[in-house]
Amino acid sequence: MQDSKYTPLERAQVLIEALPYIRRFHGKTVVIKYGGSAMLSDELKKAVMNDVILMKLVGMNPILVHGGGPEINHFLKRLDIKSEFVNGLRVTDEPTMEVVEMVLVGKVNKEIVAQINRLGGHAVGLCGKDGQMILARKQYEWTKDADGRETMVDIGSVGEVEKINTGIIESIMETNGYIPVIAPIGAGVNGESYNINADLVAGEIAGALGAEKLILLTDVEGIFYDLQDKSSILSVIKTSEIDQLMQDGIIAGGMIPKVKCCIRALEAGVQGTHIIDGRLPHSILLELFTDKGIGTMVEKD
Repeated sequence: MQDSKYTPLERAQVLIEALPYIRRFHGKTVVIKYGGSAMLSDELKKAVMNDVILMKLVGMNPILVHGGGPEINHFLKRLDIKSEFVNGLRVTDEPTMEVVEMVLVGKVNKEIVAQINRLGGHAVGLCGKDGQMILARKQYEWTKDADGRETMVDIGSVGEVEKINTGIIESIMETNGYIPVIAPIGAGVNGESYNINADLVAGEIAGALGAEKLILLTDVEGIFYDLQDKSSILSVIKTSEIDQLMQDGIIAGGMIPKVKCCIRALEAGVQGTHIIDGRLPHSILLELFTDKGIGTMVEKD
């Protein structure tokens, strides 16, 4: 039975609205950071995978960079390994690093690849150690004591990106329409593993490839001028406005590293960066292919 929710004319209008965007983004690379609630709900998982497959079918080059915090927490708990965080970053000692790599590369990554393939796409799973794609260095954090003195803290095998080698990603995208699915594990100069923030990895990959867009899926609708007023969402933020918005506390907490990630990507040549609500089914398509879009776009002046 035909779905009566939309008339044939309304369906045609949706396609017509999408057409200029399909034309504009044909052949362009879009890097998507996949995480949060969108990884926990079966409905949202399927929606994200179908969005990515559709992007590929209309001639775009999507790249999926994923996190996996809840899965990591689950396995650490099962193994009775305690988690500790500094400035929001997981302290990653050797036993924790083994679990992180096992979960992100061996479980989460392969589940995403399998689902894309099952839904009719063609995906290949990678981590930053493959082909030395993500060269990383050890990251240290600074904390302040009660007197305001700063202390450098060793947080273990947590890394930051030193260099992205794009050859392997470009090769996969050019071969038979494959979609790269990347786990944020980097390799040190001696082959050691580093756990890297997935937002940061997505931004660095987008910059290295000169991507058209970077899309960060989050668990909020975007950035609000007033969190208590849902109508106060900031649809567009210019890079020149960001420092003041941080000082005013409008950009705060976990949103700060996401915005900084957007700035770095823009400085590296990415054309547009978007922070959107991954809890909304097909939010990627709504952002890319509709006139209004959703979420918050961070752009250069």
